Amino acid sequence: MERFLFDTHILIRCRAEPKKLSRDQLRVIERAAERNEPVAVSAVTLLEIAILLSADRLPNLGLEDLFGEFDTRPSIRVLPITLEIASEVTSLIRALRDPADCTIVATARVHGLRLLTSDQRIIQSKLVPVIE
Repeated sequence: MERFLFDTHILIRCRAEPKKLSRDQLRVIERAAERNEPVAVSAVTLLEIAILLSADRLPNLGLEDLFGEFDTRPSIRVLPITLEIASEVTSLIRALRDPADCTIVATARVHGLRLLTSDQRIIQSKLVPVIE
């Protein structure tokens, strides 16, 4: 069972720029890999990545390569947006403003996961336990 949820930019950094991860984030990722422990991403992360790729904002990543990892790596589990998560978003939108951020935080809260993020708005909100 997963204990951590990756924010979109953390997932991208893992793949393209691991040196930009914090020491704590890297430690958590390495330990999860050592234990064969899956990590989670919100379904909205797939949409954010697709939008960034279509706008050529992730030139070093290929859509097939990145999305192919979700099928081939059981260590990454995509969590769907459920009615419970959508309902939770309504209590977060004023604090976080960004619908994708709200969905990611709501996913972490509903599933009781710690969020790996560098997003200062999310960190300062204290709406979810984070690893920054």
